[in-house]
Amino acid sequence: MKILQQVYTIAASVALICSATAVSAQGNVDQVQNQISGGMTDDWKPSLKRDGVYDRVEHVNAPLEWQYVREADVLWKKRVWREIDAREKQNMAFRFPGDENSGGGFFIEILLDALKKGKIQAFSNLDDRFTSTLSKEQILEITAGKMDTIRVIDPVTEEETIRYERRDFDPEAVSKFRIKEDWVIDRNVGQMVVRIVALAPLIDVKDDNGNFRGSQAMFWLYYPEIRPLLAQYEVFNPQNDVYRMNWDEFFEGRFFSSKIIKVSNPFDLTFQNMGASAMESLYESQRSMEQLFNKEHDLWVY
Repeated sequence: MKILQQVYTIAASVALICSATAVSAQGNVDQVQNQISGGMTDDWKPSLKRDGVYDRVEHVNAPLEWQYVREADVLWKKRVWREIDAREKQNMAFRFPGDENSGGGFFIEILLDALKKGKIQAFSNLDDRFTSTLSKEQILEITAGKMDTIRVIDPVTEEETIRYERRDFDPEAVSKFRIKEDWVIDRNVGQMVVRIVALAPLIDVKDDNGNFRGSQAMFWLYYPEIRPLLAQYEVFNPQNDVYRMNWDEFFEGRFFSSKIIKVSNPFDLTFQNMGASAMESLYESQRSMEQLFNKEHDLWVY
């Protein structure tokens, strides 16, 4: 009888310890989720009810480590800059307004929210070599612009007062993204290795009359450092709402549509800065892409 009571006591203790461990683990998961979830914008609010027919397990993902590339194994390298037009059909995920599982905002709003909370670091838009960092105040000035001076006249007293306001940031104005990447032939694995080095959102610049003047980089992000952040947010899948990859898998799998705008050259100029027209730049982009593919194809042609 005493042995049976001791068995019951030990079983109860083990169950209590397992329960406490599960609660602690769930608490850690909830803490992580609280840090990475929530709406990217003030007007987005999470659902107060379970919005679905099944209980969804919270996804806490981590990016896969890159294969290490030794300098001695690099036979050939080319640096490439390309642009992603978020208005193209294949790139519609960049402009998805968000839901319960994707953060509740555009892709640019995910980046800005992480910058505002200090999760990632931004660098100057004038240099993609990461030589100058940006503060939160500078990022706020880039996104919302400088303080606007508004003259307000009281309709009763006719007294004039000055009010300072910032314009609301419009995520629709970010229509493109620019990435800098390296194409490397690694003889250790015997294949072409493509690694994204930097990412920059491009904002549409308009004059006082609302006419489009061009696109300008807002800031640069060091891609290897933002991969853990990108792995926490899901990408909209138009084919299946159950299976969604995260943003890190989206970029690593190269599921986006883009065009090459510059290949490393002695003058560090884009195709358009070299005097090419828009159509000629597109042809040059396709020709550069074919050269990259042919370079990898030549590895297996004897």
